Amino acid sequence: MRQTTLSVALEVKPESQELLAALIDRLHDNGAAPAQGARDFGWFMQGVPSVHFLSMNVFPGADYDPLFVLEANFDGAPGVFWGQLEAAIGGDLRAMLRCCKRPLNQDGPLFDAVTAAGARAPVAPYLERRALRPSVFHHGNRGMTRDRILAERDLFSAIRTEIATANGPGPSPYRAAADARQIHDRLRAALLPAFPWLARKPPSRIPFLQRLGDIARLLAFVFAVVVALSLPGLILAPIMPTGRYFILMAILLLLVGVPLYRIREPLPGTGVAGQTNLFGVLLKNLLPVALFVGLYFAVVAPLATVVTTALTGASVPVAWAAAARTILLGLASIPFTVTGILAWLRWLERRDSSQDAPPVDEEVMRQMAQREDWIPQNHMGSVVLIKPGVLRTIIIRGGHLGLGLFLRVKATDGYLGSMRTVHFAHWAFVNNGSRLMFFSNFDQSWESYLDDFIEKAHAGLTLAWGCGVGFPATRFLIQDGASHGRKFKAWARHSMAISRFWYSAYANLTVDQVERNNRIANGLRRKSLTQKEAAAWINDL
Repeated sequence: MRQTTLSVALEVKPESQELLAALIDRLHDNGAAPAQGARDFGWFMQGVPSVHFLSMNVFPGADYDPLFVLEANFDGAPGVFWGQLEAAIGGDLRAMLRCCKRPLNQDGPLFDAVTAAGARAPVAPYLERRALRPSVFHHGNRGMTRDRILAERDLFSAIRTEIATANGPGPSPYRAAADARQIHDRLRAALLPAFPWLARKPPSRIPFLQRLGDIARLLAFVFAVVVALSLPGLILAPIMPTGRYFILMAILLLLVGVPLYRIREPLPGTGVAGQTNLFGVLLKNLLPVALFVGLYFAVVAPLATVVTTALTGASVPVAWAAAARTILLGLASIPFTVTGILAWLRWLERRDSSQDAPPVDEEVMRQMAQREDWIPQNHMGSVVLIKPGVLRTIIIRGGHLGLGLFLRVKATDGYLGSMRTVHFAHWAFVNNGSRLMFFSNFDQSWESYLDDFIEKAHAGLTLAWGCGVGFPATRFLIQDGASHGRKFKAWARHSMAISRFWYSAYANLTVDQVERNNRIANGLRRKSLTQKEAAAWINDL
């Protein structure tokens, strides 16, 4: 079953902001009395059995009216989830929607039907219509349904109990076992009656066709980028002799390359030591790039030959020669196109303003702190303005699309690269694309979470967030930026809002523990293990 991430962002009537916050707080307070800071939302868990994480936030703003955001991460189809949510808290949601502004588009009549005095029209269809798809998202423990995570959590607990109580007050028979295989066999026999699903083969977390689709979409995106970067050559190649074409490309490359070289260095006080060597990265990946260029030519040339033959009536050999020449000269123009884009981008970056000490409301900070660090997990939400301009719009949209497709192909083992703390995270565009929204459900403290990103994924973080107004100074789109640890965290904290309602279906499980439970369960699903397999398996007990 697929995992889904959606958010609903609705503008709030300014005079109703405090009432909306109070309604969300009241829903939050419906949990049982706090136990070590964590509330028991058992009623919510029963009513919405597909949800992993769900939050409700109100983002104030000096440039916009307040924004009410409902963020959800769940299993299965959206329609089923919205129906479950309405059955659980439909009355509360209707009261919250009455605090929001009526949309001016075709959703207005539906909003009226939902929010009118004494209205009984269902809320779910309106929320489903207003739901936003993320521009970039990451699913930790990918392919794990909520039910599977909870079942494997219960299995882990039963294993601990079985090992501790197998022989009453006497010595544990598991400690006297000769090897790991005996422990595996004994545990499986003891637990199979209570967990009959151990006798079944585990469902695939990422089905083959889904994996193939992810790779195909990423390749299609890269193909489209290559075509876009090749446009100067594709346009000029049919009307210019080859020799003159290369002379023109060399002249144009010099015209944009020399100014770029002069402004390549960071401005005083904006550089960070130890940044990525872009030229070194290119050299390191020269072979994959060459293989991709070969694949690109092998795919595009035959298609171009067919089109040329159909449009001009030329013979296949003539059409092939013309198509091959045009494609190759198009590829030859990519260095000029990339250099020109980088020069334009660097010119903008040197004129950007960054916010070194954004103002922070001490009362808001206090309320945030009150709701953080009670359990192993935490939550954050952020909304920032996006820098204007054609290039920035193309970069942030294209960058997010590419980053999202890359993560679907790369992050398949439950983790985000070397980071093992992210359950669900996503970005989305709101307010007609003028603001960027970010939500994350993660392990450990907010400080350590961002430190992890700054240390291990600053380039990706700068790519995703670098077009935000006030973001620390960037260089060539992925350098510096988030590497300014103190400035970045201050900027991020300034953009955050209080997580007034936040629900986790497995509040005491970290990403790492979910994966550990899964490895243990997968081992017990097998009737027997080899000595080597059992030795690796037992390390997780």
